[in-house]
Amino acid sequence: MDRGLGAEHIVHLAMPSDWESAATTGSYPWSTRGLTFEEVGFVHCARVGQVEGVARRFYDDLDELVVLELDLTRLGAELVDEPAVHGGDEMFPHLYGELPTTAVSAVHRWRRGPDGWALGR
Repeated sequence: MDRGLGAEHIVHLAMPSDWESAATTGSYPWSTRGLTFEEVGFVHCARVGQVEGVARRFYDDLDELVVLELDLTRLGAELVDEPAVHGGDEMFPHLYGELPTTAVSAVHRWRRGPDGWALGR
């Protein structure tokens, strides 16, 4: 994966087919794998330092993802840091609105390596 992502960047992991469809239609309805914004009420996001763990927990059966780098000035909805699970300590950014495709500033294709999901070092 591109090494241009800084630790402060906010990203969203997507399945390649979901992003390809969104790029064509201009609408990205997903919150997380298999669940829409309408079903969840927010869009799951992460900081770059959290991406490997998210990929291992929720996408480990796949070989490829896309990492959508977000332009925070174009989100059009509130981004709130909240625990991933009730009572948990690790905070994740949650977007309380659908993710506009125009807020995606870069798309990084990410293939799982022989040792699993790891950002290029």
